[in-house]
Amino acid sequence: MDFKDIKELIRVFDKSELNKLRVKEAEFEISMQRGFEGGVTTVTTTPMAQVSTPVAQLTQTSVATPAANASEEKSNNQVSGTTINSPMVGTYYSAPSPDAPSFCGIGDTIRKGQVLCILEAMKIMNEVEAEYDCKIVDILVQNGAPVEYDMPIFVVEKI
Repeated sequence: MDFKDIKELIRVFDKSELNKLRVKEAEFEISMQRGFEGGVTTVTTTPMAQVSTPVAQLTQTSVATPAANASEEKSNNQVSGTTINSPMVGTYYSAPSPDAPSFCGIGDTIRKGQVLCILEAMKIMNEVEAEYDCKIVDILVQNGAPVEYDMPIFVVEKI
């Protein structure tokens, strides 16, 4: 695991609601814990070498961006109708690549199993598929915006 992967892991952990996280990959291991002061994070790169550093108490912080504010305002308002919620914490993408057309748009009829969007978490692209036939009434998240677990992404009408 390289330094960029570790930074991304810390970022995702900070945005999640997890209190503890432990990742072990071959001879590398990292543990993170939120909410107690004087904690220790241990990073092991070989079976015998351990590096311990004190960790300040982690708190949830958010950096407000215009896209995040817009999606936050929509998600904070009462959403009427059936919603399709995010199954995970990640970054929302409406298309498979920047120059490709969106998977769906407002007014589109979606069939069960059809891809609605991609959620990126830790450099892994996860396709979100429709669980039932529906029509897209509204898209609550802008492309590239972060999403939280169980956050409404789409307002739909079941068909």
